[in-house]
Amino acid sequence: MQNLDSELLRTFLAVAHAGSVTDGAEKIHRSQSATSIQIKRLEEILGRPVFERHGRGVVLTETGRKLVLVAQDVTSRLDTVLRDLTDDRIEGKLRLGIPDDHGRARLTRIIADFARLHPAVELDVTCAISAGFPEALNKKDLDLAIYEVSAPGAGEEILAEDPTCWVCARDHDFSRDDVLPVALFDVSCWWRDAAIKSLEDSGKSYRIAYSSQSVSGVVAAVEAGIAIGVLGRSSLHPGLKVVNQAYTLALTPTSKLVMASSDLNDSKPRATMKSTIRAAFLDQNS
Repeated sequence: MQNLDSELLRTFLAVAHAGSVTDGAEKIHRSQSATSIQIKRLEEILGRPVFERHGRGVVLTETGRKLVLVAQDVTSRLDTVLRDLTDDRIEGKLRLGIPDDHGRARLTRIIADFARLHPAVELDVTCAISAGFPEALNKKDLDLAIYEVSAPGAGEEILAEDPTCWVCARDHDFSRDDVLPVALFDVSCWWRDAAIKSLEDSGKSYRIAYSSQSVSGVVAAVEAGIAIGVLGRSSLHPGLKVVNQAYTLALTPTSKLVMASSDLNDSKPRATMKSTIRAAFLDQNS
């Protein structure tokens, strides 16, 4: 009987997060050939591939996407047990960025639980529109951040996915309007770009009737019947309706909530916070 070894799972995660075998091998201080052998061994155990070649890198297969959540949970739990058995106290400072809309309540609870369990860690939390978080990580202004993207890049770990769609208030109909009123984000971000691309691909004439820096602002405009807007399906409620087909609007991408670090070498506070966040989202998705 074959078993999944935690080292195979760690190698798999390193390659998945890095987006290539070469970069993943470097992250775990192994040779590329040794890393490739471990990935092949993992695929032999599973009986199916976990990666597909994509340009100069790799992308997860359906099996890989299912395995990544389990692998993150297993390795996080093992790391947590080791830390608990060898060193109970975690100290240091952690600068964390969380979005001001998506999952704010859940993330706030996660942070509160972390602070209660690890009171010696100094938390500096930035709660704001997350479009600037990747740059803040690159500049080392943040240690860890959670934000949304349409397509995750190297080092961006998916926590949750939310398909997006065009939405209108249930008791309003703009389908016969020559010029569609739309609500958009007023900052440069992929949400705004995706909405404009969808309109242009559909050949629709439109006017920006409302701009907001937040998801809640766009939701408010749509609910008020001022405009249509692109929202995640998690934001839908009985007062809203999806209008992609009725308005012949092109599809918009799925939003990915990701977690990323400013450095590959995690400090104890950052590693523990990442494990806590992973576990919370795994419980939500299971």
